[in-house]
Amino acid sequence: MMTLKPSFSFFFFFLFSFMAGTIRAQNTGSTIPVNVGVILDFDDWVGRMWLSCINMSLVDFYAAHGHYKTRLFLHARDSKNDVIGAAAAATDLITNVGALAIIGPTTSRQANFVIELGEKAQVPIISFTASVPSLTSIKRPYFFRSTETDKTQVKAIAAIVQNFGWREAVPIYVDDDYGVGILPYLVASLQAVDTNVPHQSAISPWASDADILEELYKLKTMQTRVFIVHMLPSLGTRLFTKAKEAGMMDIGYVWIMTDGMTNLLNLLNDSDIDSMQGVLGVRPYIPKTKELKDFRLRWKRKLHRDHPNMVDADLDIYGWLAYDATMALAMAVEQVAGTTTNLGIKEANVSSNLVRLETVGVSKNGHKLSQALSSISFRGLTGDFRFVNQQLQSSAIQIVNINGVVEAKGIGFWTPTKGIFKRWKFNSTTSASSTSQSKLATIMWPGEPTSVPKGWEIPTNGTKLRIGVPVKDGFTEFVKVTRNPKTNATKVTGYCIDVFNAVMDRLPYDVSYDYVPFVNSEGESAGTYNDLIYQVYLGKFDAVVGDVTILANRSNYVDFAMPYSESGISMVVPVKDTKNDNALIFLKPFKLDLWVTTLCSFVIIGFVVWVLEHRINKDFRGPPSQQAGTSLWFAFSTIVFSQREKVINNLARIVVIIWSLVVLIITQSYTASLSSLLTVQQLQPAITDITELIRNREVVGYHKDSFVKDILRGLGFQDFQLLSYTSPQECDELLSKGSQNGGVAAVFDQFPAVKLILARNCSNYTSIEARTFMSRFPNQKNISSNIQQFKTGGFGFAFPLGSPLVPDVSRAILKVTEDEDDMMGRIEDEWLSAKSICAAHTNSFSSSSLGVSSFWVLFAITGGTSLLALTTYITMFVHQHWEDLRPYDSMWGRIVNLFRIFNQKDSKWHTFRKSEANNGDNLSDHSYGERQAASSALHEGSVENVDLNPTEQANKDVATFNIDIEPTNPNQVMPTSTGIYHGTN
Repeated sequence: MMTLKPSFSFFFFFLFSFMAGTIRAQNTGSTIPVNVGVILDFDDWVGRMWLSCINMSLVDFYAAHGHYKTRLFLHARDSKNDVIGAAAAATDLITNVGALAIIGPTTSRQANFVIELGEKAQVPIISFTASVPSLTSIKRPYFFRSTETDKTQVKAIAAIVQNFGWREAVPIYVDDDYGVGILPYLVASLQAVDTNVPHQSAISPWASDADILEELYKLKTMQTRVFIVHMLPSLGTRLFTKAKEAGMMDIGYVWIMTDGMTNLLNLLNDSDIDSMQGVLGVRPYIPKTKELKDFRLRWKRKLHRDHPNMVDADLDIYGWLAYDATMALAMAVEQVAGTTTNLGIKEANVSSNLVRLETVGVSKNGHKLSQALSSISFRGLTGDFRFVNQQLQSSAIQIVNINGVVEAKGIGFWTPTKGIFKRWKFNSTTSASSTSQSKLATIMWPGEPTSVPKGWEIPTNGTKLRIGVPVKDGFTEFVKVTRNPKTNATKVTGYCIDVFNAVMDRLPYDVSYDYVPFVNSEGESAGTYNDLIYQVYLGKFDAVVGDVTILANRSNYVDFAMPYSESGISMVVPVKDTKNDNALIFLKPFKLDLWVTTLCSFVIIGFVVWVLEHRINKDFRGPPSQQAGTSLWFAFSTIVFSQREKVINNLARIVVIIWSLVVLIITQSYTASLSSLLTVQQLQPAITDITELIRNREVVGYHKDSFVKDILRGLGFQDFQLLSYTSPQECDELLSKGSQNGGVAAVFDQFPAVKLILARNCSNYTSIEARTFMSRFPNQKNISSNIQQFKTGGFGFAFPLGSPLVPDVSRAILKVTEDEDDMMGRIEDEWLSAKSICAAHTNSFSSSSLGVSSFWVLFAITGGTSLLALTTYITMFVHQHWEDLRPYDSMWGRIVNLFRIFNQKDSKWHTFRKSEANNGDNLSDHSYGERQAASSALHEGSVENVDLNPTEQANKDVATFNIDIEPTNPNQVMPTSTGIYHGTN
């Protein structure tokens, strides 16, 4: 509570300042006096202090602008800290005084009514203290706010909350227009940064200390520890004094003040400041300029000269704003005076001398003055002063920390464009979206710790967290509840319990909790897992720990931490020894598309090799049937690499090398796949298709009280097809009997539970994951959409909606999972994996056949190489025989001739030249009679049946033959094709 009291002489100091301005105006004969009203609360000395700033503003302004023809004449009225008093003062100033404008009033509640009078009389109302946003929610052209609106500071407060990652905050506000007016904007700003407002605390302006203490104790029992205080110092100082008494100014608490208190910190005494240590506050940032420093010194010097005992008095930001607002009004009045000579009020028609609201007159120049105020712009004590839509242009928000009794420590700034930053001269790359806490200077929190409070605590109601756990007969490896009949003590163990204990040990703070079994009065399970989850929603449990699956419908009632187990549902079925005697099993390693593609590739490769070898390789010549057979034989013989035909063309050799590599890979893959089929298929699941179970109306099993039952119903199973089990032993019995003998054909359960089932008898059962049997019917939309429900979120811990434990527990789960000592693995080994050797043998039993997709790269390389070889060969061939095509005029003729040339042997190829030479040598070995017969046949012109080596030449259907027969006698003359015979040496 403020204790500074001004002396009676101090009041006369302000009165003297007020009269000085008016006397100056009256003594200037050439000036025009303009009546201006001032409505402030003079019950305390703050209002009179603001009035002194208004008077000093006029003195300074007219001292610098002595040539101006207007002088503001102030008429001060006391609102008596009351709405009616402010309304009466405004009515008097407008009606009786004829005020052209009114400065004030003090509070937003008073301003709301005065603004309506100003709108009716067209008299501008300039308030430097009314900050409630709703005052400008509608268009009011005659209301000017020369202070920051609360809309700006709530965004800065939300940025602070986001910066430190606090997920909840509780506003504590005064229950009047000033406090309630900010609430919608504060809540909206907090929700915009994902911060919940679980409670709102309203304190009456007339609340006693006992009332305040009662409300604080109520807040203390809640888990939220971040409080935002919005009230004036008269109530706020009492609140912090009682908060310290209640132990709420200790370690772990966070207090943030709005500018209602932060702007007036310099007016508080030391005891009030001492009770607020560690509190954060926001206020408009006012640069410490030379002009501001000089003004403060002049104000203090005059105060000390007139009142030596008041050395501790100081101005607040509202005094500076009043100084600038008055100067802006003086400028606007001078601007209006240049356009008119009458600055009075137009009288309304009144029938009596009584002042009535409905008879308030209308200003003759109010509209002009409003326009003039909107255009005023200058550099004042508080910085750049300019109205934008009748609102003072927003500046930066300064964030302060009360750390000591001298002055609040500035720790950073906030602007709408840059967010939070530490220094005023910041880098242009500073991002408002960053949440780095280094953007603020070091903060001393309540209780004087330097570490950031987490913003919440376990409620201090004297009880520990009540952790609900399920009670069941089977699958006790997850959760097992045992009760000592002598001591009636309950012991809870299991995989889920050990994981939860390990996670809670990794939290950065201590949390006390007790496990509470979910049982009825008889000690039996009190309901299903959904019922257990709902108890958290009702507030009977603070959390639930167990083999609880994260599901979408459950998340409507609780918040889950991140899962700590594998997710999904599997189908467990018996296995059977199915040694495959199928005669066509050799076809199963490849899918049909791969068989067809491979066959086509053989044909294409044979064709490519034939094209490249046809003109130069005698192995690829002969009748058409011979050529086709040789080409296909050559291509298919590459399977076993037994081709006998030699490849001469280098392009063909490249194609064959690439194709041989592809054939090698394909054959090896075929061998491996066939081997796998002949071995793995010895043990096959009895059922792999869920549609088969539905179609044959087989009975299937599910874990009792599990959500799996609803999923199976959605898939199309009828109630008579569903049979529940409670333990792995009972599940084994049902599977071993079979559906025809009172058992089940398959069971459905979550993956961790399936591990336990298989661990007990993995040689007789196997599991098929949901994604495997989902692929069995991709075209059946109804079943496929229901199968999607088999994708669950795994096991998770459940907490109340909005619980601040959730993110911390999720981070702790990651720490346990990523622990270097493999704590999670050791827990699983103790409860699950130690007995589940065959759990790793879970097979999806998807098709092992290979398709084109497995070898498409190889086929692409082969096809590309073959196409490139063909293109190169054809280009060279056409270029080589281009001259032979010129005599033909038509394109068809050229094409026919080109194919005729292609069908001929290439006699210029080195293999044929070598062959001719070899044939000549062979002729020398013939008998003389054979050579003589050949010679006679040549003379007789009949050579068709002679087995020689002719060279065919197409020239008008005439064939010329060269006979190279080596004589036995070197000097013997032999006949040639020209009829002359020469001997050879």
